[in-house]
Amino acid sequence: MKALIIKTSALGDVVHALPVLAWLKSAEPMLAIDWLVEEDFAPLLEDHPQVRQVIRLRTKAWRRAGSLAGLREAWRLIGKLRGEDYDIALDLQGNSKSGLFTLLSRAPVRYGYGRDGVREWPNLVATNRKVALEDDKFHITDRALAIARAALPAGKDVMRAGPLPVDGAAAAAVEAQLGEAGLAAEPVVVLHYGTTWVTKLWPLSSWQKLAGRLAAKGRLKPVLTWGNDAELEAVKAIQAASNGRCLVWPRGRLKDLVALLARADLVVGGDTGPVHIAAAVGTPTVSIFRATDAARNAPRGEKHISLSASMDCAPCLRKSCDLDEQCGASISVDQVAEAVFACLPTSFLNAE
Repeated sequence: MKALIIKTSALGDVVHALPVLAWLKSAEPMLAIDWLVEEDFAPLLEDHPQVRQVIRLRTKAWRRAGSLAGLREAWRLIGKLRGEDYDIALDLQGNSKSGLFTLLSRAPVRYGYGRDGVREWPNLVATNRKVALEDDKFHITDRALAIARAALPAGKDVMRAGPLPVDGAAAAAVEAQLGEAGLAAEPVVVLHYGTTWVTKLWPLSSWQKLAGRLAAKGRLKPVLTWGNDAELEAVKAIQAASNGRCLVWPRGRLKDLVALLARADLVVGGDTGPVHIAAAVGTPTVSIFRATDAARNAPRGEKHISLSASMDCAPCLRKSCDLDEQCGASISVDQVAEAVFACLPTSFLNAE
C-alpha cells in the first residue's frame, strides 16, 4: 500500500505534521509513505526512517526558469506522481496548490479537510474524503492527525511532536563548532530572534535585555541563530548589548540547524520553525506568541512553556498593526527570563 502526504510548507507547519508518520506506520507497518514538500524544506524529511521518498516541489525554481521551462518541470513532477500509483493521498495543506497536486496524484482515495478546514475553497474539488474538524481551536498537529485517523483508523502512536531524526554528520559538526567556541561541556541555550511576520517578533530591545540577563547567569553563553541578513543584523545587535557574551552561530544547512537544536538544553523564540523543530527533537522550549495563537501552534508538554501577548485583541492573526509596539511590550523580559530559568537546572545558573 502506498500513500502520498501533501504538506508543502511552511517550515513550522511541516514540522507540526510529523506525528502523522508515526500514526500511519502504527496502523499499517508496511505502508510506503512519500511526502511532497517545497524544496527548501526537503532536507528536514530526507533520511527520515518513516518516509520512503521525499518528492521536491521546486516552485521558486520554476518561476525563475520562465513559463515554458517551468511548465516542463511541473509536467515531469506530475508524471512522477502519476507513475507511483498511490492508493491514498492525504492533503494536509488545504489550499488550491496542494489540492491541484492531490488531484493530479490520481490516488483513488484522497483525504482532505471539509469546508470548515480548508484555506481555499477550490481545494474541496480535489478530495473525495472530507474530514470535518470538531473544533476550530484544534492544535495544528491535531488537525493533521484528524486526517491520518480518518484514513487509517487502526493507528496507535499519538505523538505531540516529531519524531525528527538528527543527521550524524551534522551532529558531529555542531559538536566541533561548540568545542571551538569553548562550549563543549557547557549548557547551550539557543535564542532565535526571527520570524516570518513582523507581528510575531518580540522587540529587539527585549531580546537584548534577555540575552544580557542570561549571559550574566553562571555558565550561560546564549547562542544566537538567524535565517537572513536582517536577522543577522539583529543578532549582532543582541550580541553587542551583552558585551559580546553571546555567540552568533553561523548559518548552515537545515540539517545543521536541526542538530544544533537537538544538542541545545533550551530553545527560546517566537512562533517560528526552529522552536517547533526543537520540540520535534525533544528539546525544551520557551515560546513567545503575539499575533498567532499559542493554543493552536505552541509546543505542548511539561518541557515547554509558552507566553502570549496580554492585549485584548490577541491573537489577531494580522501581519501589520498600529498597536504592534504595545503588543510586543505586553510580554515582559521578566516573564520570559522567569520561564527560561524555570526550564534550566540550577547548576546552569550558578557560577562555579
